[in-house]
Amino acid sequence: MKLLRTIRLDPSDTFVFDKAAEPGEWAVSGAFAFWDRDPTKLEGKARSAFRSGFLGVESFGRSTLVQIVEASAADRTAVIEMLAKHLVDHYGAPDMDAARLAAEEEVAFAQSLCTPQLDTLIAVHRTYEEGAVREQFRSLRPRGGPRPARAFSFMEVEGEDEEPGEQVDLVAIARGEKT
Repeated sequence: MKLLRTIRLDPSDTFVFDKAAEPGEWAVSGAFAFWDRDPTKLEGKARSAFRSGFLGVESFGRSTLVQIVEASAADRTAVIEMLAKHLVDHYGAPDMDAARLAAEEEVAFAQSLCTPQLDTLIAVHRTYEEGAVREQFRSLRPRGGPRPARAFSFMEVEGEDEEPGEQVDLVAIARGEKT
């Protein structure tokens, strides 16, 4: 089976998000983390996390990119358990059974993103439209087939039918300016 792991090609996640996921963590979309917040009122790093962050399940930090990797059934079970515990501890799930069901759904959704070949990178762009969160996922593959991943070597982008409506100013975020 395939699951998602965080990957860091450069240090930008460490200043784009309040908490950056460590490279190599199991990951899920993590849009649920914003269920009780008004996305139109998010600013700065919280807004960046909403717009473009996957959730690392071990640190609960954010990652701009995830990589499709091979995983075992034990890995999947561990991801569900970590996420379920977090849902009980931080999101008010009534008990571990209810939290496991929610975590199972989140992991199943992450698995549904793993249809491309192993080592493909996935990016997310989230928007809030007409009262609903919309997620667009893009897959990035090395041109000419699989090769070891290197920063800035990705040329083919899938799922880029429309341009995101906003641009991220990394320099302003690093300076702590509102974006």
